[in-house]
Amino acid sequence: MANADVKETFSFQTEVGQLLDIVAGSLYSNREIFLRELISNASDACDKLRYEALTRPEIAANAEQFVIALEVDKKAKTLSISDNGIGMNHADLLETLGTIARSGTGAFLEALKEDKKGDLGLIGQFGVGFYSAFMVANKVEVTTRKAGEDQSWLWVSDGKGEFTIEPTDKSECGTTVVLHLKKDAKEFLEDVRIQHIVRTYSDHIGFPVLLGDETLNSASAIWTRPPKEVTEEQHTEFYHHSSHAFDTPWLVLHNRVEGVVNHTSLLYVPSMAPFDLYDNERKSHVKLYVNRVFISENTEGLIPSYLRFLRGVVDSEDLSLNVSREMLQSDPKLTKIKKALSNKVLSELKKKASKAPDEYTTFWENFGAVLKEGLIEDPDLQNKLLEVCRFSSTGNDGLTSLSDYVARCKEGQDSIYYITGEDSKKLVHSPQLEGFKAKGVEVLLLSDNVDEFWLQHVTEFEGKTFKSVTRGATELDKIESDQIEDAEDSSDESDLADLIAVIKVELGDAVKDVRPSKRLTSSPVCLVADEGDMDANLERLLKRHGQMVDGATRILELNPTHSILEKLAQRAKGEKAASDPLLQDAAHLLLDQAKIADGEAPSDPAEFVRRLSAVFDKAL
Repeated sequence: MANADVKETFSFQTEVGQLLDIVAGSLYSNREIFLRELISNASDACDKLRYEALTRPEIAANAEQFVIALEVDKKAKTLSISDNGIGMNHADLLETLGTIARSGTGAFLEALKEDKKGDLGLIGQFGVGFYSAFMVANKVEVTTRKAGEDQSWLWVSDGKGEFTIEPTDKSECGTTVVLHLKKDAKEFLEDVRIQHIVRTYSDHIGFPVLLGDETLNSASAIWTRPPKEVTEEQHTEFYHHSSHAFDTPWLVLHNRVEGVVNHTSLLYVPSMAPFDLYDNERKSHVKLYVNRVFISENTEGLIPSYLRFLRGVVDSEDLSLNVSREMLQSDPKLTKIKKALSNKVLSELKKKASKAPDEYTTFWENFGAVLKEGLIEDPDLQNKLLEVCRFSSTGNDGLTSLSDYVARCKEGQDSIYYITGEDSKKLVHSPQLEGFKAKGVEVLLLSDNVDEFWLQHVTEFEGKTFKSVTRGATELDKIESDQIEDAEDSSDESDLADLIAVIKVELGDAVKDVRPSKRLTSSPVCLVADEGDMDANLERLLKRHGQMVDGATRILELNPTHSILEKLAQRAKGEKAASDPLLQDAAHLLLDQAKIADGEAPSDPAEFVRRLSAVFDKAL
């Protein structure tokens, strides 16, 4: 409990100190955005109080009209930004102005700090908010009182590591931020400069922004205007306000829907991925309004988690103003809006992918892994999602759609073939692909973690089933090839029978089976999962996250045409093959070689080295 009579001194959270260093060093040429950020915060505070007052009207008794007031004191060299919004108490000040409560913040800011160029775009992935004030001020004072509480507080800092909080007197709820401007920031004491900044960056703010008696902004909700009347610049600045970002929106979706549930949406797809896109909480950042009254951000029932990269607002007059945020999660009207929004976004993405494929590739690189989560979460829209998915493949330098893949399928090809792993550039060299390359059969290269999981939920596309090239027997014999075939090979798979028998005995339970391969053309061996077993990459993912300890043993496939296997097969025909040390060592080395090709370590590194040395010794 805070002491109501004592000035307390606190240290900024480490991440705040890092952010202040970055802001000071990297945003100097864009420092006028401090005013945009502080006005946005004031607007949010007014929004929050207006919502709270719906159920507790007594806490906003003095807020007949919400306003944001700017005041210049040239003699004191201060600029003040005041609001009559929700205000803050002692705990709010510690949480809001002393820490950054976002997972992954530390690692991201460290990476930013090491980036000597001070990339504005990278900083824009994070957003700087209140802390942008220190770009122009050598001291910041925040006087605040939370609505419904009697105690008011004064927060003070020079942005150099510490801040103080002490009791003060403030007659009404709200917040006043006083900036003691630096010598090189005197321009922000000029009315004309302030007017220009507000009209450029904050014209869309829904509350009057006042400088003296003058209202500087239009104070109308941008999403209520006809789409044709909103300029690109206005969209960009509203996007900056709603997302606290610096990039420009890649796609703008401004729609009015009249029907079962009337609603207006103004949604933006960022051009850059925010740093916390993969945050475990996976919250949406689209704000919900009812009749232009802010209700909630992070509304799970409004935007599905696989579209959490969206920013903007949704406003509906058909929802109840008095409904609680908790009840909104199960509101059937909100469910209808959610479905309509999801359909609209996917339809617009499909159009964009067709009209601007290069731009769409950049979008996919930013957000594709997130969008694919919808294949698991939203079965009703699975087909629409598959239409906008893009993949790397062995048959295309860029990304391919599934429809284009199917159009390129060979005669007799009933499956969409894929291989999963951690790096598509490494996957393309996997031995399991050799037979498919020889036949000219395209294989999708899937390297996002989510790929393993959506493939458990999606079985086919346009009549063709998804099939892993690392599981089960191949169907290459059925597929006609337009490739020039190599000369007919004289090797017979039956020639490996004796060698297979020796390897099975020697490896025992270390493998599920040993068999000749139809998928290998140049590598001697590979490992594959049995038809009903789990792919090796999925096993690795589950083990890494502690969800699996021991995986299934796999099948060792041998290339009948490989010279090493041919020589070993001849040696295995001898009477003492079962006890031949070289064949015994070779069996283990072949298994370890297959594991290494899959990115795994040998079962016993010391024995691997010993066996390799023994085989070298015999060969030389």
